Amino acid sequence: MVMSQWISFGASVLGPGHVRMSLPNQDSFLLAAHTWGDVAVVSDGVGSCANSECGSDAACQAVVRSTEAWLKTTDDVEKLLSGIQADWMARIQPLDPKECSATCLFAICPADRQTMILGMLGDGLIAVLKNDGSYAEMYEEKDDCFSNQTNALTEGTTVEQWRTALFDQEECCAVLLCTDGVADDLLPSGRESFVRHIYSNGRGNDRRTVSDALREMLENWPVPKHSDDKTLVFLCKNPEEK
Repeated sequence: MVMSQWISFGASVLGPGHVRMSLPNQDSFLLAAHTWGDVAVVSDGVGSCANSECGSDAACQAVVRSTEAWLKTTDDVEKLLSGIQADWMARIQPLDPKECSATCLFAICPADRQTMILGMLGDGLIAVLKNDGSYAEMYEEKDDCFSNQTNALTEGTTVEQWRTALFDQEECCAVLLCTDGVADDLLPSGRESFVRHIYSNGRGNDRRTVSDALREMLENWPVPKHSDDKTLVFLCKNPEEK
């Protein structure tokens, strides 16, 4: 079996606001490592939806299942996005899609293709560190009075609402994805240093150690009066991969 280029870590914690209201964690994440590739997904259920935690879990499952099918047939990214939408709709049945809306951020690293695919529907952060020291990110700015509104998976979601980006896997050393409970508490000037800090503390360590450290960081989040659920996943190059 060919060893994966990537190793993944993740953690999700219930926000203080949901603890006080006895609500479940509306975030979900999934890290999948298969012979056909690696997938990392985070999803944030829209807070106003009654079944948002079901929607976020379905979003993560839909990305992995749709990716496996997509890699067997095509390299058209729009087909992948429409497949995620269809799979998500099937998974939430018989619930009302309007009550299951959820954001969706993913990173797909196929085993047999050079290109990494990143996708973002709604808010949160996707960040990439490259071998040459450069940094790239996808982030939805919230600079108006409608900052609580965001694109999300629902019955009427279109391919055009997604943002996607392609990167050469050989040129990248790390990818971070997080929900807005983390992303929106980071100053714009501090996002890159935050990602680099996670990378420098995570590379070379085992999954359990890094995942426990991520959970501890999220449980002791230093931003005063924060209330949202917080989810962060991280992929970095496998040090054993040659």
